[in-house]
Amino acid sequence: MSAIPEPHALEPQGSLKRSITWTGAFWVASGASALVLFSIGSIAATVGKLSWAVWMISIGLGFIQSFSYAEIAGLFPHKSGGASVYGAIAWVRYAKLLAPLSVWCSWFGWSPVIAIGSGLGAGYVLTIMFPPEAAINTWQITLVNLDWLRSGLSLRINATFILGAAILLVTFAMQNRGILRTARIQMTLGVLALIPLIIVGTVPLLHADLPLHNLLPLLPFARDASGQIVDGTWGRAGITLMAGGLFIAGYSTYAFETAICYTREFRDPKVDTFKANLYSGLLCIFVFTVLPLSFQGVLGLGHLVTPEVKDAAGHVVTPAVYSGMLAPDIYSGLGIAKAMAPMIHGGPLVERVLAVMLVLALVQAIMTAMAGSSRTLYQASREGWLPKYLSYVNQDGAPTRAMWTDLCFNLILLLMSDYVFVLAMSNVGYIIFIFLNLNAAWIHRRDRPDWHRPFRAPNWLLALGTLFSFVNLGLLGMGSNIWGSGTLISGLAFAAIIIPVFLYRHYITDKGIFPETMMEDMHRTEEGKLSRRAGLLPYWTIIAGVLVVAITRSLAV
Repeated sequence: MSAIPEPHALEPQGSLKRSITWTGAFWVASGASALVLFSIGSIAATVGKLSWAVWMISIGLGFIQSFSYAEIAGLFPHKSGGASVYGAIAWVRYAKLLAPLSVWCSWFGWSPVIAIGSGLGAGYVLTIMFPPEAAINTWQITLVNLDWLRSGLSLRINATFILGAAILLVTFAMQNRGILRTARIQMTLGVLALIPLIIVGTVPLLHADLPLHNLLPLLPFARDASGQIVDGTWGRAGITLMAGGLFIAGYSTYAFETAICYTREFRDPKVDTFKANLYSGLLCIFVFTVLPLSFQGVLGLGHLVTPEVKDAAGHVVTPAVYSGMLAPDIYSGLGIAKAMAPMIHGGPLVERVLAVMLVLALVQAIMTAMAGSSRTLYQASREGWLPKYLSYVNQDGAPTRAMWTDLCFNLILLLMSDYVFVLAMSNVGYIIFIFLNLNAAWIHRRDRPDWHRPFRAPNWLLALGTLFSFVNLGLLGMGSNIWGSGTLISGLAFAAIIIPVFLYRHYITDKGIFPETMMEDMHRTEEGKLSRRAGLLPYWTIIAGVLVVAITRSLAV
């Protein structure tokens, strides 16, 4: 049985347009490779010498998982919105709330890329152009103190916010003319943005500029009584650090799954879906392997510059300052561009050129996130999970109301003073989506065994994907709170927002009936009933997932 009708020569009025091939999606999704810039510093500053291994393991997990997404995307080439939408259709027949939860968690996992990328881009420019003590880098108006979530967290207005908002608005304007124009812009940006990532990643390797003591031994780092950096041991604390590193790395390394977000806009979805996923994954394997390796090999862990200062009660008044990968501006990400210039033996001019090119890489990531997350909102609205207003598209086929929603949400996130915390909190939702989606692959196999699959993943890959879904939940439970004590609970609370939103849309707006387009994909029997061939397995899967998070959370140090 085929899951879809053949593509029509003329697209219905008010729908997304089939205007790109897999190469267009590849260039749009290539922005995912720039996501390495989001957490390369924070991971290095948290796990130490394990950093390069964390990135390699994480991209390996992401690549294997992607084949499950490619299979289920082939079932629904008439839909936009990405893997979360295709996976949600598997869960909806077992529990209505799980379908919108999957889509919502995917969206609030992806959407903050827009704010984080804009903020980091602004930070690169300000760090390179002005000294740290310059007034433009120090002035700030604090709007709300959020210390109860994470120490030092607040909503504030400063130069980073203003410049970041400008970057965000320019990106929005470039996307407003539809996916074809976006793909063309992304191709140009992709060439310009990938050049610095490739150069910075390969030059130190070619020059053998990587002292082994910066990479080995593979042990978590620790601090002695005086605050100096020493090699740690593999105890519960070390495993917790490793889990935290893998947890946050997945935000970047799993992200190339956005390549299948444009299935509804492919000219030939049967061919383009798999190719877009495969080649986007291979690009990310290269970037996420060589760049962290070179970055760590050149910078090293660093050493103590200024010891911490405590008051009479023993409370830390001023934290210790370190050089190398443990420097404060490396952790925040704002000093990454400045740190990368010496890796290719460049002077001040090279430093500025590199900063500009890295800003372009971040703009590419922002465009990738805006294109994908807005289409997730659009398709979720058409399926009856999110408010109806989000299903509007303009004359160029761009889901503008969904894009405006993304824009407003991210302007709020851009006000936050700690982008690492924003990333970690949104990754809670992203890991929930990953779990639901990887398990959706085998549920689709059970419920739709005869549907045509342009790409059918080998059974062993599907089984590994299912196993990794629980591994990811273990990383969530054990590692999320090393990024702030409120990370896990904040992410779960935001995930729960979908409950009243969906209940209002489904039971008040739609009177308890899904839209016709959604009903067609629910694959009812001749008697009008839903077929649930997976039986109780989906419910046991959810229970097992909750237990994995609870147990690993209790084991964290």
